[in-house]
Amino acid sequence: MIATYPFSAVVGLDDLKLALVLNAVSPRVGGVLVRGEKGTAKSTIVRALAAQLPPVEAVTGCRFACDPAAPDPACPDGPHEPGEQRLRRPAALVELPVGASEDRLVGALDVERALTEGVKAFQPGLLAAAHRGVLYVDEVNLLHDHLVDLLLDAAALGTCYVERETVSVRHAARFLLVGTMNPEEGELRPQLLDRFGLTVEVRASRDPGERAEVVRRRLAFEAGPEEFAGRWAAEESALAGRIARARDRLPGVRLPDARLRQIATVCAAFEVDGLRADLVTASAAMAHAAWQGRQVVTTDDVRAAARLSLPHRRRRDPFDAPGLDEELLERLLEETSGPDDPDDPDGPNGPNGPDGPGDGGPVGGGPDGLGPGDGGSSGESAGLGSETSREDAGSRPQGVDGQAAGTAEAGPQAVDGPAGSRPAAPAGRPAGAAEPYRVPLLQVPGLGEGAAGRRSRARSAHGRVTGARRPRGRLHGLHLTATILAAAPHQRTRGRTGPGLLLRADDLREVVREGREGNLVLFVVDASGSMAARRRMTAVKTAVLSLLLDAYQRRDKVGLVTFRGTAAEVVLPPTSSVEAGAARLRSLPTGGRTPLAAGLAKAADVLRVERVRDPARRPLLVLVTDGRATAGGDVERAAGLLDGTASVVVDCESGPVRLGLAVRLAARLRARLLPLDALSDLGSAVRDYRKAV
Repeated sequence: MIATYPFSAVVGLDDLKLALVLNAVSPRVGGVLVRGEKGTAKSTIVRALAAQLPPVEAVTGCRFACDPAAPDPACPDGPHEPGEQRLRRPAALVELPVGASEDRLVGALDVERALTEGVKAFQPGLLAAAHRGVLYVDEVNLLHDHLVDLLLDAAALGTCYVERETVSVRHAARFLLVGTMNPEEGELRPQLLDRFGLTVEVRASRDPGERAEVVRRRLAFEAGPEEFAGRWAAEESALAGRIARARDRLPGVRLPDARLRQIATVCAAFEVDGLRADLVTASAAMAHAAWQGRQVVTTDDVRAAARLSLPHRRRRDPFDAPGLDEELLERLLEETSGPDDPDDPDGPNGPNGPDGPGDGGPVGGGPDGLGPGDGGSSGESAGLGSETSREDAGSRPQGVDGQAAGTAEAGPQAVDGPAGSRPAAPAGRPAGAAEPYRVPLLQVPGLGEGAAGRRSRARSAHGRVTGARRPRGRLHGLHLTATILAAAPHQRTRGRTGPGLLLRADDLREVVREGREGNLVLFVVDASGSMAARRRMTAVKTAVLSLLLDAYQRRDKVGLVTFRGTAAEVVLPPTSSVEAGAARLRSLPTGGRTPLAAGLAKAADVLRVERVRDPARRPLLVLVTDGRATAGGDVERAAGLLDGTASVVVDCESGPVRLGLAVRLAARLRARLLPLDALSDLGSAVRDYRKAV
């Protein structure tokens, strides 16, 4: 067996180490979401932590890892007697792949045993395997939303409920949940972000010395994993022991009412939704106190917990970056610390004050600030909450142009349309965008089979039942009625003489469902001088930003092509990160002539490549233009390259005299036409769409 890279040998990443340790001490914290750029050892450190968890005792033969000292009375493999044989094994590390099905996650009816043995048996899923261990989800932002909902419900309740295919099962599912993601590949919905207890922003160090040490240790590990792990064995053993002692200490940790009010004040001041933030912060503060060897929660524990539990809960808009105003946090903690008194552990006479005895001081000397030698009263002083693993942001949500959401943009702007008008943006300065608005539903006609989403109709694993069919490969979702109807006519020829149904493999039918899919929404935006000269670019950017927001909510991939001057450019290759699209849109320059044909041709190139990469994902072209073509290329020929592509033309032409060029272009593309002014009027757009269909 290949050795796991030691947790203690990971360089830096202090916030991430602390977040993982707090969850190892107290699973009530609710897991960790690790956000960061690729190649930052996110997976390495998660796998390393699992090796440091105390081993567990389980009932021999129990598929649900029941604790012999307190077996689950509702265990499907139970009931377990107190004297049953037990085994001692390492804590489980279960990895949930992005392409996992619901059956694989929660379990389902064992169809093979049901048909061959005539018994109703339950086949456990990954949630059962992860009980009392670690459940690791890499690229959690790419996991289907319904699976994330199931996963987080089980993590919050500590129980998995399975009600499907005549199976009704409840079993314990308490685990340390860790999800990793690269924000460049798409964001989680704010509702799902809130379900993770803690979050950490991770980025690679910019210090050459630290980067060199990372490479040095990794090369040493790859050259001799066993030898490298042996050199860190003492630190790993001490870390595991400290985690075990903190777990034992946790039930006796006291949360004073003063600290509880402090937590409530901080959460209210940061305007987080709901009360989950208060509960998580309280649990994390108690775990931090136990980790530091204290029996009473202090302000330092509250500070460490708030820095990890609040940043992602302030994110209300998909274009808001998670972050926390640490100056505001410090001010709130200072204002709510209260007067010193003998019972206040933060006071000068308290156990953690300068004159108190304290019990969280150094107990050893770990190599990177996390080993058994960590001391101090806060994650930062212990080397567990500093450096580059956070992204500081202001205390107010930021819009696409870096302003407070909902406020008017600064400086002269151009607004043309329902919102009125302002002076045009100065030359050389990209126009900004106003507050996004709701847009009508744009769909690809027909029935697709792409990735699950919320835009166009598609055959999917979830949705309403529309029929049955023979299985294509492994059976997913037995259609019981259709299976019985397929087998019924053959019972006499198969020699059936008694009760029961004689089934064969070719009798099986699976459910056909119709749901919604996500599409590839490719924006092709005219950024020529005519758009800026007519003071429309702010309205255009606002419209595209609104469509990007809609694509985010409907789980689409997005791409952005612009054309100006003499050529077209792929500003944003197709991606699941609409945040990247908003960032490109913010800095989009304007000016020059209008090479419409080049823009259409470039869009056709992008779609051709994407059909090879992801053939099941159907495209939707959104062309934002006034229809003018003042630079080279044959528009008719370029439009022909897009034949058969579902398209929408957003007509940006305005003024008392209109040439109707975008109208003609929409007819050539067989596209739906939406005037820019009407796009912001949802009721008007929906009425127009209903008339069109």
